[in-house]
Amino acid sequence: MKNVYESLVKYNLSGIVSVSSPLAFSALQSSYPTSSGAFKAELVEPVIKPMLDLIRATNSCLMVNVYPFFAYSANSDQISLPYALFEENPGVVDSGNGLRYENLFDAQVDAVYAALSALQYNDIRVVVTETGWPSKGDANEIGAGSQNAAAYNGNLVRRVLSGKGTPLRPNSTVGAYLFALFNEDQKPGPTSERNYGLFYPNEQRVYDIPLSAEQLASGQQKTTMSTGDDAGSGSTWCVANGKAGKEKLQEALDYACGEGGADCRPIQEGATCYYPDTLESHATYAFNSYYQRNARRSGTCDFGGVAYVVTQPPRYGSCEYPTATGN
Repeated sequence: MKNVYESLVKYNLSGIVSVSSPLAFSALQSSYPTSSGAFKAELVEPVIKPMLDLIRATNSCLMVNVYPFFAYSANSDQISLPYALFEENPGVVDSGNGLRYENLFDAQVDAVYAALSALQYNDIRVVVTETGWPSKGDANEIGAGSQNAAAYNGNLVRRVLSGKGTPLRPNSTVGAYLFALFNEDQKPGPTSERNYGLFYPNEQRVYDIPLSAEQLASGQQKTTMSTGDDAGSGSTWCVANGKAGKEKLQEALDYACGEGGADCRPIQEGATCYYPDTLESHATYAFNSYYQRNARRSGTCDFGGVAYVVTQPPRYGSCEYPTATGN
């Protein structure tokens, strides 16, 4: 970074081009509660402080990659999906400073600001250089799916274009770069790594989201599902999180079949979807029925963090799981 900056100075470009480097969010030792944000101790002296000194001296900014998806997927029993997707939710109050957070993105950005403050770099501005949500994932990548990706990225655009700051830095606007334009179909690793794009490699849309204030003003307030082949002609299903505790699953199942109004007749003893007779399979049927009956709206496949959206139909015995269109 110093060499690049010195080269810019040599060619009189330092006033035009800034130098920084992105940090993974994993550079933080602590991020919850937000006010406890701190960088990993082993990085502070050899990396973080020298970088921040250069950023401060050159009036640049700190770049950070922020992915609420990773936090939600790993802690879906503790983090609600609406909170991760910028959807309506009760919010989370920081136990350290009393500030209320309405979404996980703001909480993670402020965790970085808290980490900066802990090192006395309160004057450094943060820019989010990567954020996004995968439209497809493996079975253990909870929350991956086209609908959630469209909801997150569409709501992210609305959040950034609002010009609002974060609870900890209300007067500092948040800049963010969306990852990514295209799916990286040949990238190794988990399925999600190949499915962060807004477009397939053949240039077809994965889903639609507004990308400008003009589109928002013209009424493009809601995202639409893709008709690409990854989503089963736009179909998605709601499934139970097998990692959730039995008590939480049973409570959510009782709600879905009772007050929620799901059609749970097929999972009654002797009915077509009773077998396999497991809590996870019964809960999946009930959750999906509720989800489809509510037109697959964002937030209707959560049940307190014990369910998530998938783009392939569930497989439990010979039971068929309907979509909103009855297919």
